[in-house]
Amino acid sequence: MGFPQNVSRQTFENDVVVGLLDTGVWPESDSFNDEGMGPPPAKWKGSCQSSNFTCNNKIIGARFYHIGDNSSGDSPRDTEGHGTHTASTAAGRQVSGANFFGLREGTARGGVPSARIAVYKVCWFDDCHDVDILAAFDDAIADGVDLI
Repeated sequence: MGFPQNVSRQTFENDVVVGLLDTGVWPESDSFNDEGMGPPPAKWKGSCQSSNFTCNNKIIGARFYHIGDNSSGDSPRDTEGHGTHTASTAAGRQVSGANFFGLREGTARGGVPSARIAVYKVCWFDDCHDVDILAAFDDAIADGVDLI
């Protein structure tokens, strides 16, 4: 398509926090590498809610919401793949050698690769409940998310 590999970005984009309400995120993905990123912006008030999930300077917040059964498996970690896909599309870092099952390698990156990500897992394998979505919106606003 002819997109440039490297784009000169404004520094204010480094402090933009994108809030994603979806199936969570897989933090180990190369798209969420925080190499070279400074600390989260001072306005950030969120947290990383999990025992099996580590935030960094790219994914600066992660929460989960699950009405009803709160099993020990609850986590902002993505087990469906959709949330990871949407997070990397919106704000994933540049990843060289990206491919689909080994077919055609290329470079992948999100729309604003220097933005920070806050994850709000509201969807599970069975459903996304309104009460979880509304609670996540409230928390995202209180946490200091710029764009939901």
